[in-house]
Amino acid sequence: MSEHAEVIAGGGPTGMMLAGELTLAGVDVAIVKRRTSSKIVGSRSGGLHARTIEVLDQRGIADRFLAQGKAMQVAAFAQVPMDISDFPTRHNYGLALWQKHFERILAGWIEELAIPIYCGREVTGFAQDDTGVDVALSDSQSLRANYLVGCDGGRSVVRRSAGIAFPGWDATISHLMAEVELAEEPEWGMRHDAVGLHSLSKLDDGGLVGVLVTEKELGHSGEPTLRDLSEALTAVYGTDYGVHSPVWISRFTDAARQAAAYRDRRILLAGDAAHVHYPAGGQGLNLGVQDAVNLGWKLAQVVKGTSSECLLDSYQAERHPVAARVLRNTLAQVALRRTDARSKAAREVVADLLHMDEPRKRYAAMMSGLDIHYDLGEGHPLLGRRMPDLDLVTANGPVRVFTLLLGARPVLLNLCEPGGFDITPWADRVQFVHAKYVGTWDLPAIGAVTAPNAVLVRPDGYVAWVGDLTQPSLADALTNWFGPPAAA
Repeated sequence: MSEHAEVIAGGGPTGMMLAGELTLAGVDVAIVKRRTSSKIVGSRSGGLHARTIEVLDQRGIADRFLAQGKAMQVAAFAQVPMDISDFPTRHNYGLALWQKHFERILAGWIEELAIPIYCGREVTGFAQDDTGVDVALSDSQSLRANYLVGCDGGRSVVRRSAGIAFPGWDATISHLMAEVELAEEPEWGMRHDAVGLHSLSKLDDGGLVGVLVTEKELGHSGEPTLRDLSEALTAVYGTDYGVHSPVWISRFTDAARQAAAYRDRRILLAGDAAHVHYPAGGQGLNLGVQDAVNLGWKLAQVVKGTSSECLLDSYQAERHPVAARVLRNTLAQVALRRTDARSKAAREVVADLLHMDEPRKRYAAMMSGLDIHYDLGEGHPLLGRRMPDLDLVTANGPVRVFTLLLGARPVLLNLCEPGGFDITPWADRVQFVHAKYVGTWDLPAIGAVTAPNAVLVRPDGYVAWVGDLTQPSLADALTNWFGPPAAA
């Protein structure tokens, strides 16, 4: 039996990002991955939102993705585009980049970090006890870990084996998506009819056609077939255009479900294993990556004994409401995209609102992930929000805030005169940086806020404390988030 501090079931975007976070924190982690390589078939998710690009920037790898994608305005609600080019962030845009390319680039980072991957295998079950988890694999091998994290998709074996409920809303719409060849010239472009949305588009890959077609009937089971696609095309277009040679075919619906709990003792869930929803607004991949960045440093501290298991409670407390909001907004978008006259009228009203400045800022900040606010109590508007990537001036020269987070370590940033606090008891865990910043403090959808004297920034880039270095609350915050002070 092989042993690791952590085992991650699933090697998609969420699983790889979590593995990277744990490795940066000095934790031995392994991925169990069904595919035998990092290459995936099909396009799937089409881009990254601004906050996800920021998260990648915090780890120094954003440029890898920016170099292969196309920066553009991607934020939209119910197909109403919303410009974020006036938002106070270096990345006031989205990135058009197919998931297959995102995963390939992320896999390159994982390879550099030398993370062990059990390819061509799946987690089939587990047994947990007071000290760890025995993880059963599909090849009859087993692994031992302190914790098992299910990043194994909407049909998560880990979630079901843990007996975690997955309540929500059943599907009302079913789509087929595929990359195929056609024998006849089709009707190119998008079509919106009483059944739903359909699209036929030319792809770059040697004459392939991208197909999106809404099925008339729900309740299909099993993997979709070429016959299913042919029948769906014929029902909409009156012909299947001689469809043949599918590269891949997949089915997705507007079912919306969320795990009742993100943790059962030594079992945790992240990404689609914790939440599924309609892909309106392209939020799914982004949501999973940010789950991973929230969980990684917390799990690492617990495994290393720096923090108690209570820290893991904050993972669900913070991320469950974020995913619940995504489920709510995708349900609303599905309703607004229906083709009946009442839905069309509602969509026109919403479009009018979103063309106004304040509603546009509010909803664009939500869709791009820039307005996420973890409830850490009363205090400064920065508390529980993303730390802006400011250009600081230090004794050693200029530095960006995100550069301080490259190693996934927390930062206590003092913006007043040096002195006033002894970081020594936490010096092995927390960076203490004296700096100056001249400029306004702006937050997306909120605007200017009062400049703080000092801020404590977590490894995931969110502000854990704001105040003055002389306040007793600083030591409390350091202890709560990063463990008790080291003995003298």
